[in-house]
Amino acid sequence: MKVPTQEIKILNSTVKVFFRREDLIHPFVTGNKFRKLKYNLLQATKEKQHTILTFGGAFSNHIAATAYAGKENGFQTIGIIRGDELAFKIEENPTLKFAQDCGMKFDFVSREDYRMKDSLDFISKLNKKFGSFYLVPEGGTNSYAILGCEETLTNEDTIYDYICCSVGTGGTIAGICNSALPSQKVLGFPSLKGDFLQKDICNFAKQDNFSLISDYHFGGYGKVNEELIDFINSFYKENKIPLDPIYTGKMVFGVIDLIKKNYFPENSKILLIHTGGIQGVAGMNLKLKNKNLQTIQFDD
Repeated sequence: MKVPTQEIKILNSTVKVFFRREDLIHPFVTGNKFRKLKYNLLQATKEKQHTILTFGGAFSNHIAATAYAGKENGFQTIGIIRGDELAFKIEENPTLKFAQDCGMKFDFVSREDYRMKDSLDFISKLNKKFGSFYLVPEGGTNSYAILGCEETLTNEDTIYDYICCSVGTGGTIAGICNSALPSQKVLGFPSLKGDFLQKDICNFAKQDNFSLISDYHFGGYGKVNEELIDFINSFYKENKIPLDPIYTGKMVFGVIDLIKKNYFPENSKILLIHTGGIQGVAGMNLKLKNKNLQTIQFDD
């Protein structure tokens, strides 16, 4: 599968920056969600399962992608959604409405119960409630997801000195680390606060050729400010590449800021991985409008 790569110009710098447009890999199952679901769906078919069950929050890219991928591949899908108050807000939530329109059934649970989602007792209760299903973890990261993410890089990508991506659950960067050359440096930009990601990534990464740069999470998962929104809008005007505010937008902001600070050696070649997530912009814009703040605009 050939995914387009686009060069972007950085003024007053000798480094060369290229953008791998994984957001264009599929109309609705974009970026790393396509990669993570690919082998999970094949395994579900192999196990003769007809239902995919997974977890996510109100504006989860993973929930939206799983719902559409399930519909496209003949699976029933079930989403265990964090926040029982959301049960009455489906119509006003773009992500949940899309997933429901794709046929996904929801089970809304309290945040307290949701924290138990990985326990055997919690999974057992779901089995009793819904019957047999193929379970995909929150964010989609498991061994099958890593196999898919390892296909992000190709043999043509050995020319790059640095490969940069956003980090959520750590599956994407682990897969990229596994397929990168030992001489290539993989830089991950976490969208969450906390030091737990290093261990999670090492559970799947076969090489230690990565570093996490934790200075660009803008306050934590789902947090944004006017500077980030303004950057996303300006970047689109200059490059015609839409960025999401949760993951890729923060990563690109970080990379360009590091370039300005001379973090990268002269004449470095940097590959940025666009992990998709544009569907979440509608939900973010609703939040921004409610606060009378600038919204994200991709109008030409």
